[in-house]
Amino acid sequence: MEANFSEMRNELQSRDALWRRIQLECQQLHTELLNIREYKDMQEAKIKHQSSCVQLTEQLENKNAASLLLAQSQERQREELNKIRNCVYREEQSHRSEQERMKTEISDLTEELHQKEITIATIMENAGLLERQLKMELEIKDKLLAKQQLTDFRYKVIKSENTQLKEMV
Repeated sequence: MEANFSEMRNELQSRDALWRRIQLECQQLHTELLNIREYKDMQEAKIKHQSSCVQLTEQLENKNAASLLLAQSQERQREELNKIRNCVYREEQSHRSEQERMKTEISDLTEELHQKEITIATIMENAGLLERQLKMELEIKDKLLAKQQLTDFRYKVIKSENTQLKEMV
């Protein structure tokens, strides 16, 4: 996209330079035209020959025709230059809006990532708490199991003693 902008800018600069050259040539032609008119007036005063007047008039008409052609060409170039400027402007606007959209999207994704990081941190903290609770519960159950086993063992011992006493009695 940057290459297209650069290419369009180069084209604009090239056309601007051409347009300036055409303007300069037009000015030179107008100056030359004025000079020719002055020359023609001087020649008419000095020389009464109609052939030289006709020749100067033809030259003047040719210069006028060339000047008109240059002016028309200059106008076409100006119109084309304006079209290119408009195209570059639209492309730049499109590029800017795309950049803004991408900035907004990146900002949204960054915010979403931040929220997910907070959620993960909360889950990890809760997991740590649950793990500690489970360890404590396991320790309590292990102690209760040990007491239960000890009580079962004592019960069996007493039962066995009872059975022996009954047999003795």
